[in-house]
Amino acid sequence: MKVDEPIGEFLDYLYPNTVDIILGDTLEYLKATGDEKFDLVITSPPYNVGKEYETKTSIEKYLDQQEKIIREIVRVTNHNGSICWQVGNYVEKGEVFPLDIYYYQIFKKLGLKLRNRIVWYFGHGLHARNRFSGRYETILWFTKSDDYVFNLDAVRVPSKYPGKRYFKGPKKGQISGNPKGKNPSDIWEIVVKDWESGLWNIPNVKSNHPEKTNHPAQFPVELVERCILALTDKDGWVLDPFAGVGSTSIAALKNFRNSVSVEKEKEYVKLANERIKMLKEGKLKLRPINKPIHQPKPNDRIAKIPDEWKGLFKEA
Repeated sequence: MKVDEPIGEFLDYLYPNTVDIILGDTLEYLKATGDEKFDLVITSPPYNVGKEYETKTSIEKYLDQQEKIIREIVRVTNHNGSICWQVGNYVEKGEVFPLDIYYYQIFKKLGLKLRNRIVWYFGHGLHARNRFSGRYETILWFTKSDDYVFNLDAVRVPSKYPGKRYFKGPKKGQISGNPKGKNPSDIWEIVVKDWESGLWNIPNVKSNHPEKTNHPAQFPVELVERCILALTDKDGWVLDPFAGVGSTSIAALKNFRNSVSVEKEKEYVKLANERIKMLKEGKLKLRPINKPIHQPKPNDRIAKIPDEWKGLFKEA
């Protein structure tokens, strides 16, 4: 780099791929887009829970509206491509409606094939009083065909027993594992210890998360990165039809993929563009993809039983 070269121009070399963040209506954008443009569509759609960017309606009308969008999404997805649909639950008068079950019927009707139902677990969230507190959401991974991109090596984790060998049969004595690591299975966590337990233990973006903005339901960049690495090739195209504050755009740009993100809220588009600019300037705070979940030490004050509670309960 020349001494007088602007840092912004230099960092464009580090992030050379296209990133388009569009302010507008998702359905309108999709209808104006050609067939099979995208290798991966990944998003977290509105849950119909009455957040500021939603218009709450009946579950039936909500799903009908979503199906119109999904039909267009299927059309613009490459024949070898994937769709990752991340959802939680819709709750009405204390009754839980698991959205992934409802969405599965829509995608199946449109001819897609479910490859994995991934559980994303997080240790903190809204507390419930009359039911157990929700601590997970799901990602439905669909493909349009049986010939799809799946880069397992990009998401392998170190083997727990790398020295394990076959103990019988024609391969007796040979190493049984893969030198690049093992398949992390259909339910992931962040590091080896987490992946072993069978959950994607990725913290949700709450007040103390380094990626937190003022979006009430922000998508962790880390969650998107894993799908992008496994389900697309370098320079592929990624679409997020409900972009929020641009986490998909950031994950795609970081990993040398092109992306289009559509968002109807002007404030969130502004935040997304600011985050992209900060990424290129090296100023964006992100949670590293392999950072372990924080565990307090036994002597930490926050991990100790408060004095006010001592003696309240007698041992059985």
